[in-house]
Amino acid sequence: MTEPSSLTSTLYKLMQRAIQSAGGWIGFDRFMALALYAPGLGYYANSGAKFGTMPEGVKGEGSDFVTAPELTPLFGQTLAAQVGQALVETGTDEVWEFGAGSGALALQLLDTLGDKVNRYTIVDLSGTLRARQQALLTRHGDKVRWVEALPDALQGVVVGNEVLDAMPVKLLARQGGHTGGVWHERGVTLADGALAWADHPTELRPPLDIPGPHDYLTEIHPQAEAFIATLADRFKASQRSGGKGGAAFFLDYGFPESEYYHPQRHMGTVMCHQAHRADTNPLADVGLKDITAHVNFTGVALAGQDAGLSVLGYTSQTRFLLNCGLATAMEAATTPERANALKLIAEHEMGELFKVIGFCTGEPWDAMGFAHGDRCHAL
Repeated sequence: MTEPSSLTSTLYKLMQRAIQSAGGWIGFDRFMALALYAPGLGYYANSGAKFGTMPEGVKGEGSDFVTAPELTPLFGQTLAAQVGQALVETGTDEVWEFGAGSGALALQLLDTLGDKVNRYTIVDLSGTLRARQQALLTRHGDKVRWVEALPDALQGVVVGNEVLDAMPVKLLARQGGHTGGVWHERGVTLADGALAWADHPTELRPPLDIPGPHDYLTEIHPQAEAFIATLADRFKASQRSGGKGGAAFFLDYGFPESEYYHPQRHMGTVMCHQAHRADTNPLADVGLKDITAHVNFTGVALAGQDAGLSVLGYTSQTRFLLNCGLATAMEAATTPERANALKLIAEHEMGELFKVIGFCTGEPWDAMGFAHGDRCHAL
């Protein structure tokens, strides 16, 4: 249980009404959606600083975490090689980016791809982030547009860096042998005026049986999987109307389901980020910090396949970026730039924890990012 003293009163009242109108309990996915995306109040919808290399008070910068595009422009410049190949293979000239953050990745892709891109569409729910993106992307003029939702039909190449991890998840808690291994859905209630955890019996289950009598907390990802299925539907709608379909690449931290639901991963993967510090209590400082969960890439791959997409590949960020030419780009970079680029591929930094998955409409083609080290067999 946590006291609501750090909440804005408006956000807390919104959550209180949501809990009360739902009968005194909401699932964690509903709570996470409000905490991150409530208009003007949630973490990604308010005006607080989010993306950057330094916490508040350091060099005048205030931020909570850094993503790869803020770390080094070599990230976007290297990813551009794969996006450029995908544009050729799909016969399109449009790029779609979901959750564009500071706009750094959009700038890197646009600068690198040049005339290969005729239109760059950013799908972002945050008005404050949109303003930051617009200021950064001014020189690309009318080529860039912003929308708040997917259109009925879509063609082109889709990019999402650290997008799937921010989609609300459901929490499942198994109480161990003393209760016969009963599964509950963990959600949020009110206790003495504060937000508190509460578990309800559920028929929901993880996709794998988890051996052992011990208590176990984990997540399932219906929203991320539904997003992939919706994306596939929009691609197919474009093809039905004479369009060309497209391809999609998602980069995020996560595991295949055999690792995700390992018996030893009994505390789940939900994590919060604030001022470059991590914690595991999403009920504290709600609206003031990021809430994420690792991605089950097996579920994402199956959602795409079930909706008619082909999987182009699945691999670590290290292997993907090296396949796309990062090593060559680093040779021409300065020493500080190389040091930051190494964080993208170092196993103890982002290189192994982050994975990349690619999809396309129609028959799969040889995507350069998965040329060596493809791990589709592990999904």
